[in-house]
Amino acid sequence: MYQQMIFVNLPVADLDASKKFFTELGYSINPQFSDENAASVVISDTIVAMLLTKSFYTTFTDKEIADATKTSEVLICLSAESRDKVDELVEKAVAAGGTASTKVQDMGFMYGRAFDDLDGHTWEVVWMDPAAIEG
Repeated sequence: MYQQMIFVNLPVADLDASKKFFTELGYSINPQFSDENAASVVISDTIVAMLLTKSFYTTFTDKEIADATKTSEVLICLSAESRDKVDELVEKAVAAGGTASTKVQDMGFMYGRAFDDLDGHTWEVVWMDPAAIEG
């Protein structure tokens, strides 16, 4: 069966700093699709974050680039395999220079936290109890 992929394109102020940030979270950069204008961050086999310099990003849109530190343009949500993995990724993000959201979502069957990356893009990390999903 065909596995559809998602490529999340994000404008960044400092491409090298953003590459360092995401590699410190444990993700890899695919050099085949990276250059001085873009970095291809491999999140999983089907999820890729394309970090684009702001000048390169503008070649794909006529719209003004949102300042993600002041406005919310998107909430990117990643699943995690456990509560501990949620905490681990958020803690890695903070250690790498990101900002943790103070809001923790704990509904028993679902647990989530969030962080903002170096450019203010919000990444949510969520674990859901497999038994609750099946039931």
